[in-house]
Amino acid sequence: MVGGSVLARRGAAQDGPETLQAVDTHAHVFRRDWPLADTRRYAPGYDATPEDYLAVLDAHGIAQAVLVQPSFYGDDNRGLLDALARAPQRLRGIAVVRPDGPPETLKAFAAQGIVGIRLNLIGVADPDFAAPSWQRLLRSVADLGWQVEVQAEARRWPSLLPPLLDSGVRVVADHFGKPDPALGIDDPGFRHLLSAGRTGRVWAKLSGSYRNGPGETGERIARAALPLLKDGLGLKRLVWGSDWPHTQFEGVASYDRVRAQLDGWLPDPAERRIVLQETPRALFGLPAGRVPT
Repeated sequence: MVGGSVLARRGAAQDGPETLQAVDTHAHVFRRDWPLADTRRYAPGYDATPEDYLAVLDAHGIAQAVLVQPSFYGDDNRGLLDALARAPQRLRGIAVVRPDGPPETLKAFAAQGIVGIRLNLIGVADPDFAAPSWQRLLRSVADLGWQVEVQAEARRWPSLLPPLLDSGVRVVADHFGKPDPALGIDDPGFRHLLSAGRTGRVWAKLSGSYRNGPGETGERIARAALPLLKDGLGLKRLVWGSDWPHTQFEGVASYDRVRAQLDGWLPDPAERRIVLQETPRALFGLPAGRVPT
């Protein structure tokens, strides 16, 4: 069990008003007794329940958060929706849906706190966005004002971004856009992501740096990528996510550590306030407010 006793320690440097208004835009909740998707790359051997995560937020003074549907549940969003119902003022969600699903489902999801869909494309072929089912889905997502959150290797951005942006949706790139560990910021796909910043409809999550290379490689890429992302996408198109509970990297990451990393990446408190508060509230439709008491 991943609970408050292990990961919910409050860091003394994180108790100021900046953190008390902060939004964590990337976390997952799951239970081993929730049904798994037939096709999956991984499933954790422990629980990270909604109660665990809310305790982590409380312990770190984080006001609100966005839960992302784990890939190992496929498009069965019942656990995610249950979590959102437990704290509707604090939580929003990113769901996984089938392109041929009924539009009524999206409207029902919106009423329950879903604000976008996720495409986790690691180990999966690019979707056929030209297919009628995808065209209908993306049109519905755009009409709702939702986003499409994408986890994919940076080399794939040149093929993924044009059809998504042409559809009118907003695109959020997970984990710094996932540049190749060997290429880092010189990855041509990462540079393509930066060039799409001129559309004003591309965001990036400053999250999961450890997913972009072993040891210090991911952190080194994150520090090098930050100024380029600020320049290419704009500071107001960046958000921070903890990636809690750091699946498959539990031994090298903790909430304290990943929150402290942001202070190193963005030492200016005014810039952190934009990334931690202003941008995520606007992007995810969260109300302003402090940590509930």
